[in-house]
Amino acid sequence: MFESLGNRLQTVFENLQRRGKLTEADVDTAMREVRLALLEADVNFKVVKEFVKRVRERSVGHEVMRSLTPGQQVVKIVHEELIQTLGEPGRLNLGMQSPAIIMLVGLQGSGKTTTAAKLALHLRRDGRRPLLVAADVYRPAAIDQLETLGRQLDVPVYSEGPGANPPRLAQKAVRFATEQGLTTVIIDTAGRLNIDEKMMDEIKSIRDNVRPIETLLIADAMTGQEAVRVASDFDKAVDLTGLIMTKIDGDARGGAAISMREVTDVPIKFLATGEKLDAFEVFHPDRMASRILGMGDVLTLIEKAQTEMDEEDARQASEKLLSGEFTLEDFLKQMQQIKRLGPIGQLMEMIPGMNRMAGDVDLSNAESEMGRIEAIIRSMTLEERRNPRILKASRKRRVASGSGTSVQDVNALLKQFREMQRVMKQFKQGRGNRGIANLFGGFR
Repeated sequence: MFESLGNRLQTVFENLQRRGKLTEADVDTAMREVRLALLEADVNFKVVKEFVKRVRERSVGHEVMRSLTPGQQVVKIVHEELIQTLGEPGRLNLGMQSPAIIMLVGLQGSGKTTTAAKLALHLRRDGRRPLLVAADVYRPAAIDQLETLGRQLDVPVYSEGPGANPPRLAQKAVRFATEQGLTTVIIDTAGRLNIDEKMMDEIKSIRDNVRPIETLLIADAMTGQEAVRVASDFDKAVDLTGLIMTKIDGDARGGAAISMREVTDVPIKFLATGEKLDAFEVFHPDRMASRILGMGDVLTLIEKAQTEMDEEDARQASEKLLSGEFTLEDFLKQMQQIKRLGPIGQLMEMIPGMNRMAGDVDLSNAESEMGRIEAIIRSMTLEERRNPRILKASRKRRVASGSGTSVQDVNALLKQFREMQRVMKQFKQGRGNRGIANLFGGFR
């Protein structure tokens, strides 16, 4: 989401850090570039004005100008001010109420129904027992979608079908949750293409009937400046307690997130980072600020790995790799675990310094290459995966045909795999550097 903004800001700060000493003129030049970068990223102009003012005032202070590394000091200030602008970490305030009631509001098309299911999955992983409530009674497709998602996640869904009265339906759903011992109720309310009086009156009525402890606006990160008006109107109507940003994996410029947080003074609680139901992150302003400035987000990467990757499988795989017993079957398992962490582009953004490199690499090729390797390995028999040496000409032709690739592709994979095994054996024998040099010798 913040790729364009991040690249612009990083270029500004790289230029600053090349200077041994800074003058006020240098800072002013940098702040003009920062202002343009934020405006181009669709950040609200009032938010930009206040942000740049705070950064400039701190940047021309004595502690910066007399520092041995003034450029780095300015980057530090921008990082701190970004964290302040992005607000508090995302935490749900569910209190002692049982069931805790969460009402989701937002415009049609913002991803409200899918987000309801993602939130239910997140809460269940935290040990809660959620109930999804289909209160968008005007769109049968929304009810069907929520019921389908509920079955997929094995989460109960309360629905009365089209035509039900939403405020009364919400009340009945809360009673049902109490009877069933469910601890959290997530109400998926109806949206419209635009804000109108009827929609606002309905969500106010639902709020008054069930008294939600959290009222969360589902906001599409792609909506740009319009997002600020939408967030302000919803906040005035129902007193929002938080925001969930959706579609941040798209080509949104990121300004909506910064602007809505600052203008409404409502915290961003979660980010929907993709289409899959587990593509859902707690919002951490310090981590997001680091990603914008190219400092990476190693903590989120570690958390993803801990959630998605089996620790015992990883340990066994590393032992096999170092012993030379690592097979193509093991390799396939590791690829599948890596794919569960998310798109390669998102993973690269979390590694310090890698986000700029990601712009120079065709990541779609990396994704398709992984898919091609997976197809080749899946076309092999179990015996062939465990002992690739038995793959002679006829077997290779069969594998190539089954995977939609060529015999040359199969040969290339087998050659790379053998080289990897050889290098890892050399590492174990203490000759790793020479092995790595040989592996990458062709790139000199």
